[in-house]
Amino acid sequence: MISTVSTTPFSDQQPGTSGLRKKVRVFQQPHYAENFVQSVFDSLDGHAGQTLVVGGDGRYLNREVIQIVLKMAAANGFGRALVGQGGILSTPAASHLIRTSGAFGGLILSASHNPGGPDEDFGIKYNVGNGGPAPEKVTDAIAAHALVIDRYKILDARDVDIDAIGTSRLGDMAIEVVDPVAAYADLMESLFDFPAIRAQIAGGFTLALDSMSAVTGPYAVEIFERRLGAPAGTVLNGTPLPDFGHHHPDPNLVHARALHDRMMAPDAPDFGAASDGDGDRNLIIGRHCYVTPSDSLAVLAANAHLAPGYAAGLKGIARSMPTSGAADRVAEKLGIPLYETPTGWKFFGNLLDAGMATICGEESAGTGSDHVREKDGIWAVLLWLNILAVRKQSVAAIMADHWATYGRNYYARHDYEGIDKDCADALMVALRGKLGALPGTPNSGGTVKSADDFAYVDPTDQSVSRQQGIRILFDDGSRIIFRLSGTGTQGATLRVYIERYVGPKGELALATGDALAPLIAAAQEVADIAGHTGMDRPSVIT
Repeated sequence: MISTVSTTPFSDQQPGTSGLRKKVRVFQQPHYAENFVQSVFDSLDGHAGQTLVVGGDGRYLNREVIQIVLKMAAANGFGRALVGQGGILSTPAASHLIRTSGAFGGLILSASHNPGGPDEDFGIKYNVGNGGPAPEKVTDAIAAHALVIDRYKILDARDVDIDAIGTSRLGDMAIEVVDPVAAYADLMESLFDFPAIRAQIAGGFTLALDSMSAVTGPYAVEIFERRLGAPAGTVLNGTPLPDFGHHHPDPNLVHARALHDRMMAPDAPDFGAASDGDGDRNLIIGRHCYVTPSDSLAVLAANAHLAPGYAAGLKGIARSMPTSGAADRVAEKLGIPLYETPTGWKFFGNLLDAGMATICGEESAGTGSDHVREKDGIWAVLLWLNILAVRKQSVAAIMADHWATYGRNYYARHDYEGIDKDCADALMVALRGKLGALPGTPNSGGTVKSADDFAYVDPTDQSVSRQQGIRILFDDGSRIIFRLSGTGTQGATLRVYIERYVGPKGELALATGDALAPLIAAAQEVADIAGHTGMDRPSVIT
């Protein structure tokens, strides 16, 4: 029987760049999750009788909210639901399943790289029929419905068994519990030269792959240990846990420090990588050589033709505006377009659908291609391994060759976390007020050439996105970018992106902190970060 439950709106259900993320205890409030799910369904036209994909990263509350979603989907007229076994679906695997099943869309239950557990974070995001995150017009509609919702519909029924692969019914809706790994692993095998990678591993090439007790564990074991023959134990922290084993599943040099230290040891493996909570981000480290996400995007684009799935070449490269310009130089040499978009993978979807770009990337450790409509951590690792197997060089040698060819973009991101939102907003307002006066002025970083608040006109549909980050550009090509993040659950996070370009004949082996020191000082001078936030140093540097 379908129940219509009276409810009242919550004022904080505006989706961010990757859906709605809040603390678990917020989602556990009566009607909170139900209100948001109903707001998603109310914003969709034509979903009656259609297929909905449902899954998540296995974090705390994942299984309970899946049951709510399934019962509400049945009550709201969906004809079929595809659910990952045990409620597990990595974000790229969910995107692939949406695309191959002809689904109307999917609900992915994840807070990505945020920590999990009863006192930590949870999230829900809706992906549309192309497999990608909902565009702004859909998330705006969801937010509008959430502010006026007065009822939700849910089926009175027992919980569905989501642990056994097979089919069942929930009211008039068919439910299929599917293997979350197999189809995705098959897709990876179709894109990359698995025999070459397998031969390299058999020849003694060593790996360390940290799944951070998050969703990619089962995918990594199947692909790297079973299909590619890496020894058992190559995949570290491979069992998804509701609290990620008390890890913070963000693959950066702070939260993946154990992997970094292992890769910098005298007896380090040849190659190391980590992935995040829902499997869409990656960290790449060679023996004694950390690769920044911006550099990784550039190297992957420059060498993608070495993998069978990209042998025909790239149609274009897209990067988020805060990502370094390293990929721009690759695009220029290849004679293909480079698209600079706002932060958020949804902005790449139109370019990929239109066949204008093949490879995309963000400085926040996300890279991917047109094989799905999400960033994809395991995909990035496999493309690196394919390149290494063909070129038969170390990661350090490949990076040195790349910089000698294209020059080097010294780059860092400084995150100031947990800032009072009013203080963060005041900082950005003050910066915007200075933009007209900054060009031509000197500071520790040099002379400011231009300053603006980045706006993006989508080349496929001419839609406009404004206030996507404040850019300070210097005469020598250096940049400082200020942006408030949309992925946190508490307070505000100020991200400051700092970049300096050195040409192929310049100093290519400086320590990043030394290379960027003048620009770091300039960021403080221009924005008065300490004065606005009370913080004299960032929480995290990546």
